[in-house]
Amino acid sequence: MNKSERLLSLDIFRGITVAAMILVNNPGSWSTVYSPLLHAKWDGCTPTDLIFPFFLFIVGVSIHLALSKQKEKGIPDNTLIIKALQRGATIFALGLFLAAFPFFDLTNLRIPGVLQRIGLVFIIAAIIYVKVLPKNLPYFTAFCLLLYWFLMTVVPVPGVGAPNLQPETNLGAWLDRLLLDGHLWKQSKTWDPEGVLGTIPAVGTSLLGIMTGQYLSQKNEPGTRVAWLFVAGSALVVLGMWWGLVFPINKALWTSSYVLYTGGLGMMGVAICYWLIDVQGYTAWIAPFRAYGINAISAYVLAGLVVKLFLIIKIGDDNLYSIVYQTLYASWLSPYNASLAMAVSWVLLFLAPLWRMYKKNIIIKV
Repeated sequence: MNKSERLLSLDIFRGITVAAMILVNNPGSWSTVYSPLLHAKWDGCTPTDLIFPFFLFIVGVSIHLALSKQKEKGIPDNTLIIKALQRGATIFALGLFLAAFPFFDLTNLRIPGVLQRIGLVFIIAAIIYVKVLPKNLPYFTAFCLLLYWFLMTVVPVPGVGAPNLQPETNLGAWLDRLLLDGHLWKQSKTWDPEGVLGTIPAVGTSLLGIMTGQYLSQKNEPGTRVAWLFVAGSALVVLGMWWGLVFPINKALWTSSYVLYTGGLGMMGVAICYWLIDVQGYTAWIAPFRAYGINAISAYVLAGLVVKLFLIIKIGDDNLYSIVYQTLYASWLSPYNASLAMAVSWVLLFLAPLWRMYKKNIIIKV
């Protein structure tokens, strides 16, 4: 692949990831969800737990593809960093807007979140990409993962004592309460799955994506690239599982083992899409996912806003979300199938405006 060529497979992988994110976020009822569409309760990794790290992995690949072109044009490093700061801050602000909508109660606003983490990781990973030689990126990735492991498993937790990996008493939860008390995940209020300390290993996820993008940009045979990505991805998965024996794979903590495990799977996922789409040309099926992929952030924000409105609008004693679910799905389908059907309907519903944008070549760049 030439650096000047667009990596179509990346759009598709991103589109699949965002569509899956909307699917798992919006079941008809949280009490009847097929287990693969739920996050692991704590340690472990379900298919749903792959979605967010895949997106951050894709952010890394995109950083290389975008910034490498700008570097070739001679754009100064400081200009690239300023642009990265602006874009990351915009994504972070969108996350805050989504969290505040529609009442904008800033006294209880959740500050961490999915888009907020994406924004922060984008900024840090882009700065590292601009300032660090490619040969040193593996060392930076290892540093992020080892530093986080050390902090979480060796450093005592103030006010608690021995280091631990429990939800409310680990070092990350302590830091979240210290810095953001009253502005954390409403389901817990004492810790946050997108907390401050977890940003360190999350940067490692994007650095793995950057290195994948760099490898895909090499001039060797596509088959060779795909084969080596599978070898590297498999090695990361095994290493993540091995490390997980002592530092468990855990999405809420974004453990270092979780980074390796999901990063390896992400590497293989990109390799599969690259081989099928960019190399073999199997593109008959990709249009809906490309519509999602080229406007991924827009799709996520749109889904968040619309679903929130459905949950807030009351008709009688019920909200609109529940009324639609009970009337159109639960009235004739089994509970689990009804819940899944509504989630799929949301994905199809949001595809409609995205499809129109895709056909008109409208891309909203954040």
